[in-house]
Amino acid sequence: MPGSSLWLIPPGNYPLNQKLTSLIEQTASAFGSTDLFIPHVTLTSDLVSPSSYGSEPQEWLDSLVLPAADDVHVIFEKLDSEDVYFRKLYIKCKKTAGLKALATVCRKQVVGHEEEATARKWAEETYSPHVSLLYHDCKRVDTVGLEGMSKLVQDQGIDLAAGGGEGSSWTGGRVVLVPTYKSTSEWKSIAQRML
Repeated sequence: MPGSSLWLIPPGNYPLNQKLTSLIEQTASAFGSTDLFIPHVTLTSDLVSPSSYGSEPQEWLDSLVLPAADDVHVIFEKLDSEDVYFRKLYIKCKKTAGLKALATVCRKQVVGHEEEATARKWAEETYSPHVSLLYHDCKRVDTVGLEGMSKLVQDQGIDLAAGGGEGSSWTGGRVVLVPTYKSTSEWKSIAQRML
């Protein structure tokens, strides 16, 4: 993936952290993938260092004017799959107003999206919030496979039908900066900030 990325991860003590981590590990094992990663919603990618965040990534992240934690809600909708390595299997999330506002602020940091209107248009038309469960170059997971994976999701206590309950959502969280231009085994946060 080119450049670095800004991710939103659940609050540290939130029960979904453990559940999603376990689910990512089980999914990788089931599909024979070696790529493991922390549970997150990508807010934007394509941040090019040093032009985006320079040599002081924590100072840069701290300088962003982000929405309040109580305004940012991640709500799970359904399992889905695409023919894209990083979206081979994922939980689609509702594009809430707060999540869209956060993604807009983050996208403004990408070259070519600095203008509010451009970033807002991207958040409105292109941004597709999701929590990836599998990175893999296998074929897209078909309907039968999605049904089977739904059972695994439920077994972890994640209720996609709840539409915003404790087992299918979180509020706030931490924004982390990750150098996603490196191999996935090297994807570690280089700066983080609580909403």
